[in-house]
Amino acid sequence: MSKYEQKKSNHSKVYIVIGAIAIVLIAGSVFFKQQGNKNEDKLKENVVVLEGEDLVIPINEITSEASYYPVEIDGLNLEVLAIKATDGTIRTAFNTCQICYSSGRGYYKQEGDVLICQNCKNRFSPDEVEVTRGGCNPVPIFSEDKTVDDTNITISNAFLKEATGIFENWKEAY
Repeated sequence: MSKYEQKKSNHSKVYIVIGAIAIVLIAGSVFFKQQGNKNEDKLKENVVVLEGEDLVIPINEITSEASYYPVEIDGLNLEVLAIKATDGTIRTAFNTCQICYSSGRGYYKQEGDVLICQNCKNRFSPDEVEVTRGGCNPVPIFSEDKTVDDTNITISNAFLKEATGIFENWKEAY
């Protein structure tokens, strides 16, 4: 085999290796993107509240899997969670912990049938959302803080603005 043929053969092998690596990287990227974070899968991306608008949550979207609704108020990100309790009632809360909120990690992710604070790892039953106040639990949004009809839960922009203080370090200080 001549030097030219040998170089050509080596170049072909390099291209094959590079192609195989590219395929593996693309396949891995697609796989991990599909796996995703369960919270991110449940985010209602089209529900970001614009200045002066209320958050409207369709009741038919709420299940025993927590749904997370991102809101932006004056450039600050907030998040509301909604979940159906075992008795069938729909519960709402700000997705931040009453104790751990200032840590930046005081928010909840659902694992199985519990919500877990990402700061202190306290486990919290969905049946306690909007019922328990004080301690390490999601900040409740009580019935007097929202309007509920047959199809929607509406949380006023004014009420959302009142909660901005508990989201100042939210998901940023870690």
